[in-house]
Amino acid sequence: MKRIDIILAVGAMGLVCLANGSRTTVNPVKQAKPIRALLVLGGCCHDYEKQKDIITKGLSERANITFTVAYDPDKGTKHLNPIYEKADWAKDFDVVIHDECTSDVKDLESINKILEPHKNGLPAVLLHCGEHSYRSETFPKTTPWFEFTGLASTGHGPQVPISLTFTDQKHRITKDVKDWTTVNEELYNNIDGKLLDTARALATGKQSYKNAQGEMVETTTVVAWINIYNAKTRVFCTTIGHNNETVSDPRYLDMVTKGLLWSTRHLAQDGTPAAGYAPAKPAQ
Repeated sequence: MKRIDIILAVGAMGLVCLANGSRTTVNPVKQAKPIRALLVLGGCCHDYEKQKDIITKGLSERANITFTVAYDPDKGTKHLNPIYEKADWAKDFDVVIHDECTSDVKDLESINKILEPHKNGLPAVLLHCGEHSYRSETFPKTTPWFEFTGLASTGHGPQVPISLTFTDQKHRITKDVKDWTTVNEELYNNIDGKLLDTARALATGKQSYKNAQGEMVETTTVVAWINIYNAKTRVFCTTIGHNNETVSDPRYLDMVTKGLLWSTRHLAQDGTPAAGYAPAKPAQ
């Protein structure tokens, strides 16, 4: 396993104002201790080599976050990321971003080891193929992983643009966010069209395309949501994020950053980072 530690430098600057010809120093908001995030990625079908850098750079520019990256270069679906071999794999992290694509890792003991810290309250963010991993025996029906994500999802459509509609603009993650359309992307399905009772939809995606018979097909499904796992753990999920162009889109990075801040309880009601969790400003 190649493990990369990316540390975002943090600091706070005082603001000096001129008021009636005198100098007044305004106390700055003290920079808080950074959120310690573990990004787990690797496996089938995606450019994780580049996306690990896109995600860590993009989120660090938007919030006070430091990253440890657990990147597995294995390109298959059966290889368990080596980070999970450690007994205390989640120790010292405030949130885990699951971006792995390992659908054929089915060993329930391994899956339970991954889920245990989350059952105990460790927040999580799940991106794209992270929703489709760990298909244990009961797949495609409810699995331990689906209970974690809040949605049973089994496959995806073709690579065509997805029109995103933010259906819940009262939630702080999607507050005042404008709808947009992706480049060619995969629209993940869900089995019965319903989230679990513990989950709440934030956005839907719609694809329109001709199938092999030349018939026009239109599919709409949930693409971003939140889940409360084991009655206490905050989980943010989005199935968007196959191609590098989408992952690097500022609108995508904004959404994922807000999802992460919400999961760790550092997102203010107006959808901005809580005090101390905006990115540090560089020295002038």
